[in-house]
Amino acid sequence: MAKSSLRFERFYAAAPVCSPTRGSCMTGRHPFRYGIYFANTGHMKPEELTLAELLRKEGYATGHFGKWHLGTLTKTEPDANRGGPRGTKHFSPPQANGFDVCFSTESKVPTWDPMLKPKTGARRTWWDVAVDVVPYGTAYWNEKGERIRENLRGDNSRVIMDRVLPFIRRAVHGDQPFFAVVWFHAPHLPVVAGPQYTRLYAGHEKYAQHYYGCVTALDEQVGRLRTELRALGVARDTLLAFCSDNGPEGKTGQAPGSAGPLSGRKRDLLEGGIRVPGLIEWPAQIKPGVTAVPAVTSDYLPTIFEIIGAEPAEGRPVDGVSLMTLFKGKMKERLKPIGFQSGGQVALIGNRFKIHGRATGRNLDKLPRMKLFDLVVDPTEKTDLSAKHPEIVRQMTLALEQWRESCRRSDTGGDYGK
Repeated sequence: MAKSSLRFERFYAAAPVCSPTRGSCMTGRHPFRYGIYFANTGHMKPEELTLAELLRKEGYATGHFGKWHLGTLTKTEPDANRGGPRGTKHFSPPQANGFDVCFSTESKVPTWDPMLKPKTGARRTWWDVAVDVVPYGTAYWNEKGERIRENLRGDNSRVIMDRVLPFIRRAVHGDQPFFAVVWFHAPHLPVVAGPQYTRLYAGHEKYAQHYYGCVTALDEQVGRLRTELRALGVARDTLLAFCSDNGPEGKTGQAPGSAGPLSGRKRDLLEGGIRVPGLIEWPAQIKPGVTAVPAVTSDYLPTIFEIIGAEPAEGRPVDGVSLMTLFKGKMKERLKPIGFQSGGQVALIGNRFKIHGRATGRNLDKLPRMKLFDLVVDPTEKTDLSAKHPEIVRQMTLALEQWRESCRRSDTGGDYGK
């Protein structure tokens, strides 16, 4: 897929954790505009306009498959992190946000036998497929709010793709354009792979066997999706995007996931926490290649809007930009910087420079001291240039504060009007 895609050297998740990034994909907006500040925090508000809602109005079939994590999926029974009576105020399932078809979980599940866990043993990881098992404590739900009980054993990425392909076939056979959001759980903890996958990595320690095994299983399903698009005759005219929602979990040297030479990992606004794989494949419109132009998950919505000729909500700030000019080979630089805030950290990224600050606590009413990095020559963020270029820091800090103030206005409902 990378060889057939526009591959981004600098593609960013809008946040260093999962839920906020997912919200940015759906809205084109930074999650601090609507209260999804972190994982298991807030929910997709009914006033927000999602890609699914807007594409459905344009005649698209819409489907969500896999991890949702933008609200709870049931009001009646305990489910996952917040579902059931205890989380009623956060009830916001995919079908309430524009999706016709759903095969969705509230949050994480094991990447093998997703509904089960060992009766005893590790809470987040287990290295052999368990014999004595109990329910994991979450469920897959459909668009009617019904629990799904069939075809839930084995590799979880395959379980998801088994629902995606029939949805696409129905749309294609019905001559209807489609919008499918496929959010695999792999390789989020609990990381588990079946024996046919762990055998491929027998020379590694157990954690790595299961981690690499579940990534290989996910890779198979991405290949299965691309093969199906070709078989249906729609691959050339289908835009297919792939990215991650944040950097790798765990500590460097103690977990198999890697950010390569980048500093930081998940939960961090250094590059290792937010710079992720980014591919966009669209044979009819995009010439394969590599770009160094920064892009972010918030760019999906304005890009798709330009493709279909739709307009976003009038007067509502959108943080992403359309990438259509980039697809045509005419965008040499990003038109506006990318702002970040999460868990006591802030950052602003431009075409060359990045400022980053970390508060001692989570209170960011007053900005911390900003470090300055030249990401073109120093992507590992080893050299702080703030003392050498104070004017750049001043200008970028002012832009960051103006953006944060805009987010604060949005977060208090200032965008919704009537």
